[in-house]
Amino acid sequence: MNINQLIFRNFKKNVKNYYLYVFALMFSAALYFAFVTLQYDPALDATKGSIKGGAAVRAASVLLVAIVSIFLLYANTIFIKRRSKEIGLFQLIGMTKTKIFRILTVENFMLYFASLIVGILIGFSFSKAVIMILFKITDTKGIAKLHFSEEALIQTLIVFGAIYLLIMTMNYLFIKRQTILALFRVTSSTEGKTKKISILEIIIGILGIIFIASGYYISAKLFDGSFTSMNALAIAMISILALVIIGTYLFYKGSVRFLLNLMRKSKNGYLTINDVLSLSSIMFRMKSNALLLTVITTVSALAIGFLCLSYISYYSAEKSAGDYVPNDFAINNSKDAASFKAALDRKKIAYTEKKIDVIQVKANVKNILENDLKSPMVDSSAMTIPMISEKSVSGVDVAPNETLFTGYNNMLQKTMAFKDSGRIELKGKQKVIPQKFVGLNRKFLLPIYFTGGGLPTAIVDNSIFNKFKQDADPSIQKESSLYTGIDISKEDDLPKANELFGEMKFSDNSLNNSRIEMAASQKQNMGLIMFIVAFLGLAFLITSGCILYFKQMDESEDEKPNYTILRKLGFTEQDLLKGIKIKQLFNFGIPLIVGLLHSYFAVQSGWFFFGTEVWTPMIIVMIVYTALYSIFGILSVLYYKKIIKEAL
Repeated sequence: MNINQLIFRNFKKNVKNYYLYVFALMFSAALYFAFVTLQYDPALDATKGSIKGGAAVRAASVLLVAIVSIFLLYANTIFIKRRSKEIGLFQLIGMTKTKIFRILTVENFMLYFASLIVGILIGFSFSKAVIMILFKITDTKGIAKLHFSEEALIQTLIVFGAIYLLIMTMNYLFIKRQTILALFRVTSSTEGKTKKISILEIIIGILGIIFIASGYYISAKLFDGSFTSMNALAIAMISILALVIIGTYLFYKGSVRFLLNLMRKSKNGYLTINDVLSLSSIMFRMKSNALLLTVITTVSALAIGFLCLSYISYYSAEKSAGDYVPNDFAINNSKDAASFKAALDRKKIAYTEKKIDVIQVKANVKNILENDLKSPMVDSSAMTIPMISEKSVSGVDVAPNETLFTGYNNMLQKTMAFKDSGRIELKGKQKVIPQKFVGLNRKFLLPIYFTGGGLPTAIVDNSIFNKFKQDADPSIQKESSLYTGIDISKEDDLPKANELFGEMKFSDNSLNNSRIEMAASQKQNMGLIMFIVAFLGLAFLITSGCILYFKQMDESEDEKPNYTILRKLGFTEQDLLKGIKIKQLFNFGIPLIVGLLHSYFAVQSGWFFFGTEVWTPMIIVMIVYTALYSIFGILSVLYYKKIIKEAL
């Protein structure tokens, strides 16, 4: 028998062991090709005016390469480990390590590139669906067609060719370093099992919990006024990352074993078969997988957190647009307002108009803040805010010595919370007038041009307004001081009016806004970000789920002799499966719960910078992520069921 015959016979014999490797290759290739095709799709090129995400897609494709590379290298590690005895036998019959490496290289080449081609075809078939989803999320008018990109094909072949070389290098080093005896012991070796928990492990376990809890506590205090400078804020953020990541590692290294040991001790030595198969196994194995689980948990938390924040912004687009543009159309130039009203009259579109005189003043609001300084970005002793007269607002009546604030969003509430009443000072160019602060309303009356997107508007008595109008500080005034808000009377006419607004040739478009256009723009920008984050998050979810699944498959092979003994002792398949289900609940549930907790506290610390709604978007993302992640736990239970059946 020559070496070529040996390669083909060996390949045929090991086909049943290749399915994991084939799945990893096909999935990775399909995912990467479908994503890279976006860069070169002509339908996306036709919408460059509405989607400016080429750079974002390219940056995301680099991250996708990293995820795919780690996934394939790990899958190859499992694969080569399963063939260790076979490699050892080849050496026993006199083959050199070079010849063995040649056999594995040829086998891998056939398998790798055949799976790669199939994966590319699968990715091609789904590429149209991918761009259709992107168009739907970003509300982009475009026609998605099934398009095969030669550029995407070349890029995919180059990337996966480089990964193939890395895999071959890994296999070569594995064969070169292992002795014959070590090769026969690879599949039977397990993680170290220390029966007695040490004092050091107890300390590590307690420290892990303390570190994570400390990181959560600092994140909750991040924007509540505890940190009053940019340096303090930066140090706090770095501290949160360090505490949570180190704490997560220590949690897997000692906390899990420490807590499960307490549970086992509470049973006073009377352990059921479920306890033996679940708690004991996790105690011994999770410690050795601490680094892997830390990486999976941390990246999972980042993926969930970023997806939550992008979805919060996308979900809140219309509400945020209502805050930034309080009327259907906000026009801050008198000539532009007259032109637009004339155009509406010509089209016979009914509308209502509201005009507000606005001046900018300095305000000392220190006395009405919950803390002396709530935001390191704003000087509370001389904060520039817009001022309007009470006559501009229906239903509002304030005394000459009173000031009412209006325009309150979640970001302002978190970074600069006001008391219900107190004393403030309003400052013009020369005059300083003390006022009684009488409260804060939620409703926005002025557009983002005057408020900057977050600062409140001061409503004062008309006599006070006129005094500041004569004493206005020119250095802080806006280019325009008159706001014209236009609302379309009939909702059916709004799209037509918005189209007309877009066709207008205003003197300065930066002074004018359409609420519909602002909402659409935010949906497009955040929709693209959400799509990219979701795609990368899905890639990592599936790859990390597969890695944990592969790990469980590997452990099940190691534990197969134990199941044989337990079956001979009279335990049924159902008896063993109960313990296995509990074990998988811990194996997949602990990283999932810790990752969800990390992302929850991260989102809660800064969600208000991204939108107006938090709970609905966050809950939806977490439920979907949990459901997809749970699939791998179910698959691992089914695989264990197969192993238990084969054990006897």
